[in-house]
Amino acid sequence: MITLADVKAAAARISKSIYLSPCARSETFSQLTGNSVHLKLDNLQRTGAFKERGALNKLLTLSATERERGVIAASAGNHAQGLAYHAGRCGIHALICMPLTTPLTKVSATKSYGAEVILHGANYDDACEEAARLGQQQNLTFVHPFDDDAVIAGQGTLGLELLQQYPQMEVVVVPIGGGGLIGGVGCAIKESNPKVRVVGVQTARLPSMKVAVTEGKPVTLAPAATIADGIAVRRAGERTLPLVQKYVDDIVTVDEEEIANAVLLLLEREKTLAEGAGAAGLAALINHKVQQLAGKNVAVVICGGNIDVTLLSRIIERGLVKDGRLVRLRVHLPDYPGALHKVTGVLAQHRANIVETSYDRAYYGVNLGDTAIDITMETRGPEHIAELRSALEAAGYANERVL
Repeated sequence: MITLADVKAAAARISKSIYLSPCARSETFSQLTGNSVHLKLDNLQRTGAFKERGALNKLLTLSATERERGVIAASAGNHAQGLAYHAGRCGIHALICMPLTTPLTKVSATKSYGAEVILHGANYDDACEEAARLGQQQNLTFVHPFDDDAVIAGQGTLGLELLQQYPQMEVVVVPIGGGGLIGGVGCAIKESNPKVRVVGVQTARLPSMKVAVTEGKPVTLAPAATIADGIAVRRAGERTLPLVQKYVDDIVTVDEEEIANAVLLLLEREKTLAEGAGAAGLAALINHKVQQLAGKNVAVVICGGNIDVTLLSRIIERGLVKDGRLVRLRVHLPDYPGALHKVTGVLAQHRANIVETSYDRAYYGVNLGDTAIDITMETRGPEHIAELRSALEAAGYANERVL
């Protein structure tokens, strides 16, 4: 098990090469939660996530022979990029095994940092097995994404920074995947100031560390899909579990909608881009999953920002629908020239912006000679939607909201 001395030694090794990410107060989330909320923005690291810390510390502890032979890892994204970037800077050959389903942007980014990439298997577990096989075959040093003492100590340097940047901190909220980040951060903070409460957050779909703490041992969970892919770990680490048991006060879970909403709120209110895993801690905070927080000084770790742009676009669209700023109404009207013009005139009068229309004459119980049209509009919120529906009804157009 790592110690505070290990974390401090890691900080001395990597400090010149790791960005000191800001820990700024968020007025928006402070007002929203009734706490003094500071966001530790480690999504601003060079490769977009905290993983650089542990990867670099591991690389700097290798022997000359190990450096010459090279390293290998399995990752679907952040660990791959962090290791590839710093291995390239250190002149160490890196081979990364990534699942076949890895987004092209992450594969391209990993290659751009100088690593050799092999795509193998349907998921991380398959890629990890291949990495272990190749590592043994080629005599490469395997760099585990979380279950390695040097990696854990490197991640713990984030905790040391928090203590310096936010000395008034009473609670820290940290996302959990395999436990490397919270294990290192928990050690750094609790050994320095035991009064600080450490809370971990997992996705409800893969709460592997929460289950491990309950069972007293790592348990392999069934595969599950989640937008928080950075913390989608099926089994807690053997080295990280004892650290979590010793230093973490509570573990809570958040669902997919809560994570998506946190991603959107960070983007809109804080102008900060976070991936699903990176926003998990904030999701727990704003949805009141963390108990006994009233009026506390809270630090939330935003641990990564490498989100696929197609997923981000879906999150934004779903968020707009949920907030009532995007709505689709199905309007029934007679099928003759000019009928649509009258409908759009009503909508224009009430300042709705049409973004898409779709006709249908055969479905939805449409009478012969009539049509149904789905109209997607940008609106100002739920009250504006109610206003539009009332105006259409008053003009003689039956309508319903399409969800």
